[in-house]
Amino acid sequence: MADNPAINGAQDNALPALNALAQYCKDFSFENPNAPRSLQQQAEGPQISLQVNVNAKQLAETDFEVELTLEGSAKVGGTETLFAFELTYSGVFRVQNVPPDQIHPVVMIECPRLLFPFARQIVADAVRNGGFPPLYIDPIDFVALYRQRATELQTEQGAGVTLS
Repeated sequence: MADNPAINGAQDNALPALNALAQYCKDFSFENPNAPRSLQQQAEGPQISLQVNVNAKQLAETDFEVELTLEGSAKVGGTETLFAFELTYSGVFRVQNVPPDQIHPVVMIECPRLLFPFARQIVADAVRNGGFPPLYIDPIDFVALYRQRATELQTEQGAGVTLS
């Protein structure tokens, strides 16, 4: 059975597509406020805290800018900061042939999933360059994060809070 390029080409145009058009570090800071004292061997391991946030805005009919923000710190003794960082790593994505009710989940789950390995490496390199062992952030479940945020929004709206 021979393939018909005209038929296959028409089918390919209707397939859902997600393309990364650009990726970039939008904002980044790393602090080592107690150096060189903080670089000495610590009696106990640091407590690592991490916050993850995803934001998106539509740039054109099919193009979206997605921002993955990672904010974290390492403390010893609950109070002394070893290091702190804040990274906003962004990308511009083109979403085509995706049903309208599926665009939001694609943008808020799949796009940050594609950005995460690059943001993770930036954080690991910065922590290492700050004089500490590299911090390799565990993989993030963006589906669970999306569901958690959706539940929070429903709860807030049910309580009469208006979100804009």
